[in-house]
Amino acid sequence: MENLSILTAGATAVILFIFGLDHFSAEIERISGERFRRALSKATSVPIIGVAIGAVVTAVIQSSSATSVIAISLVNAGVLSFKNSVGIIIGSNIGTTVTAQLVAFKLTAFAPVLIILGFILSLVRSRMSIFGKSIFYFGFVFFALNLISSSLSPLQNNPALIAYLMEPQNPLVALLIGCLFTALIQSSSVTTALAIIFTQQGLIGLENAIPIIIGANIGTTATALIAVFSMDRAARKTALAHLLFNVGGVVIFAPLFIAFSSSIASLEISPEFALANVHLAFNLATSILFVIFINPFTRLIDRLVGEGQMDFQRITLPSSNTDIEFDELRRHLEGNLQELLDFLQENYNLVTLSIETNYRGVYDAAERRIDYVEFLEKETMAYFAGIVGGIRDEEKIKVLLSLITRFDYLFQIHDSIIDLFNTKKVINTGYIDLNGDILLIVREVASQTLMLFDAIRNLQTDGTDTTVSENSHNLYQLLGRANHKLLELLANPERRDAGSLTNFITYSRRLRDKLINYSSLA
Repeated sequence: MENLSILTAGATAVILFIFGLDHFSAEIERISGERFRRALSKATSVPIIGVAIGAVVTAVIQSSSATSVIAISLVNAGVLSFKNSVGIIIGSNIGTTVTAQLVAFKLTAFAPVLIILGFILSLVRSRMSIFGKSIFYFGFVFFALNLISSSLSPLQNNPALIAYLMEPQNPLVALLIGCLFTALIQSSSVTTALAIIFTQQGLIGLENAIPIIIGANIGTTATALIAVFSMDRAARKTALAHLLFNVGGVVIFAPLFIAFSSSIASLEISPEFALANVHLAFNLATSILFVIFINPFTRLIDRLVGEGQMDFQRITLPSSNTDIEFDELRRHLEGNLQELLDFLQENYNLVTLSIETNYRGVYDAAERRIDYVEFLEKETMAYFAGIVGGIRDEEKIKVLLSLITRFDYLFQIHDSIIDLFNTKKVINTGYIDLNGDILLIVREVASQTLMLFDAIRNLQTDGTDTTVSENSHNLYQLLGRANHKLLELLANPERRDAGSLTNFITYSRRLRDKLINYSSLA
């Protein structure tokens, strides 16, 4: 009964640790998530830069899984090449060793101070208050580790249990335990921290702990593999690289570290320091090896998965080259406007097709493209904010402000497309089937709206307004008739599909207005 109480207390402490670590990572991403993403997206073709960025980001957010998922999403968005993403994935394994070192050095003793400091900061009204929750959860993580240590300390009085746990077990079994446990909780930091605490308590031998933390490297790839199911081939290549990198490191170096585990245990060094250093050495050795052979490694992934194109062509981001001539910069941005309008037109087409056809593939494609424009909007506006202050010529400022306004209108058009996509989400959530008369309304409105897109694109290309006004007027009248038809259908309480589409007309009107406003600037 006593052992059951101890294990229950220990399990509770472990749950609190996982809870704290998850919230700490989420809080850090909330504060500086976009900065982290931007730092990852700036990784150059030099692999060591990507490794450094991946290591630093992981050390800060305390989650190699989060870093790998961010890298994969950037590859999927087309702002990070597959090869550059491999460096970040490699670096994330180095960054995750920070947790082990902090636990080994018993810095968990500062947990109460961090909790109190974080709580006080979250209450005060100052700019520092935004860090209150992150500091609180950082302290909470180590408080939970202390709780684990104290709740399991009575087990040290059970000689039979200690003798069994300290007896070297089959390393393959221990490796599998580390892998499965990490995949289950989706955090190698948790597995490593627990292994170090158990060695501190004398509850587990170093020979058994080493394969557990090595196995955690394989288990941590589960998060990235889950994340790529709806992504394109380039993102899947990054996830496969993550898996093969970690599995390859285990296959190459695990036999060496396991073979010398008894020798390491005999060293005159605390077992927790020995385990933390083994963790560091293992990840460093694996990272160095794969950085050296990164070119043949990426070629192997290409052969396994195929070169493959992304499922849609990405838009060239504004150049950050400060030496570029202003006229060249203007032409580049005007070209981006044309690309973005075309991209938004295809997004609108996919969104309306997903409403009409109910095909999952069309829905997923629309969602990926919408997510990409969200990223593109942040990058574009950050770019303008960075360059506008460096221009002094009044005429150039006017041109730049005009371009900024046109980009802003396009992103407002994007917002209306998101609203239409949310209509589709409501239909899916309510399991609503659209009848033929409703589908006909969607098709007519979509066709006329696409004609307006075409007219505006022609206006932007050759400067002639021959059909914009006509198409705008036709769409206006069509939306009026469609709204009247929906009102008639709403009188029938059995027509749930009519009720679900009322917002479609409202959002289509807003989209029409935004398109007309944009055309007036072209």
